[in-house]
Amino acid sequence: MKRVHDPRHLKRIKIIEELFAQSFASKIDSSYRNPHHNIVTSISEHIFEIDPLIESAAPQFPINKIAKIDVAILRLAIYELLYERKQPVKVIIDEAIELAKEYGGEGSPAFVNGVLGHIIKSKPRNHNLIPMQSEPTNGAVVRGKA
Repeated sequence: MKRVHDPRHLKRIKIIEELFAQSFASKIDSSYRNPHHNIVTSISEHIFEIDPLIESAAPQFPINKIAKIDVAILRLAIYELLYERKQPVKVIIDEAIELAKEYGGEGSPAFVNGVLGHIIKSKPRNHNLIPMQSEPTNGAVVRGKA
């Protein structure tokens, strides 16, 4: 279980809240400034690369049919995996699953884990997804305490 006051967890919550809000409006009020707005902007700039990865990992679920909170969680996790990469893969996946448990529906944690696992195993060619030293190299998605 994640600590409620972990600053990285709290940061991710704020980011998915803003991504979730953006999914309902074509333009977000510029007077509202989330301190993590730059990350959200960067995720938005990569949406045309991120969303096809979600669609290829879950072809039976078009983006517009997936729960908006699950899409927000997946977009953040995929951005962290492919572009930011400040944490090990298993930490990013574990955090996404925890967020899905906290904010998503009953099937959200399994769905998020499945989509991210598919993306990790298929390793997009144009991204450097090399495991960090502490990560397994067999392509398996490992859940554990981070």
